[in-house]
Amino acid sequence: MVFQPIDPQAPRRRRFKAIPVRTLVPNLITLLALCAGLTAIRLAIEGKLELALGAIVFAAVLDGIDGRVARMLKGTSRFGAELDSLADFVNFGVTPALILYFWGLHELKSAGWIVALVFAICAALRLARFNVMIDDPNKPAWAGNFFTGIPAPAGALVVLLPIYLFFLGVPKGMFTIWVTFLFTLAIGLLMVSRLPVFSGKQVGKRVPPEMVLPVFVVVVLVFALLIAYPWEVLTFGAIVYLVCLPLGWLSYQKYVRKDALAAGVSDMVPNPDIVDETLPESSTDRDRPAHLN
Repeated sequence: MVFQPIDPQAPRRRRFKAIPVRTLVPNLITLLALCAGLTAIRLAIEGKLELALGAIVFAAVLDGIDGRVARMLKGTSRFGAELDSLADFVNFGVTPALILYFWGLHELKSAGWIVALVFAICAALRLARFNVMIDDPNKPAWAGNFFTGIPAPAGALVVLLPIYLFFLGVPKGMFTIWVTFLFTLAIGLLMVSRLPVFSGKQVGKRVPPEMVLPVFVVVVLVFALLIAYPWEVLTFGAIVYLVCLPLGWLSYQKYVRKDALAAGVSDMVPNPDIVDETLPESSTDRDRPAHLN
């Protein structure tokens, strides 16, 4: 030390508080996902689309578990939430847009680049809105079951559907590229829309004892199918996700109607603490003798 303390026996104070390891683990998972997304960009530039798509799927898997790991270890932090949003923008906004552009949208020249920019910007706006709305104290408890608009990871996996179909044998002509242009624009708009989408946050918190082994079998089966038949599984998953979007809207409307009905019933119930002195006397009260009133 350059300057000695006045009391040499006094303990030295640390400038920074030690950070528990349990708060570092989720952030490390997020950084691994970010590395996968950046690597996918390099693989797409080199023309290795199969590996690039695999890197995005790997990043999506890591993104799905980092939040759950943080909550399980009680290691959530504001820093981790901001890091996760930044990683999501790169992995599921910039990377899919660049992959689509390198794959076929570049043949549309400026139009292809514009739709790639729109998709990336929509991902950024969607994540910014999510960060603002996450601390809303006025939203009901059931609102946590829904996202507002398609989440960025799901949007990234769905918007790559034309490439999945290409690997399944669909020819890449100008018609297909224009369809990809419109499809990319539509998914970007759905990301920034007000459409209620199932969040899935309530899934996987508790598993009944009799369902533990079936869950293990299903998870292993899904990963085995994804490795053996990646394009078929990804195509099927993207189509099923798009088909199920109206179900989320219908479920959201059901909750809204229940809240409206509950509010209407509460308004109809009189408050016993409030006495309305403006009500007229009944006829029986007027007809009574004065000494009985």
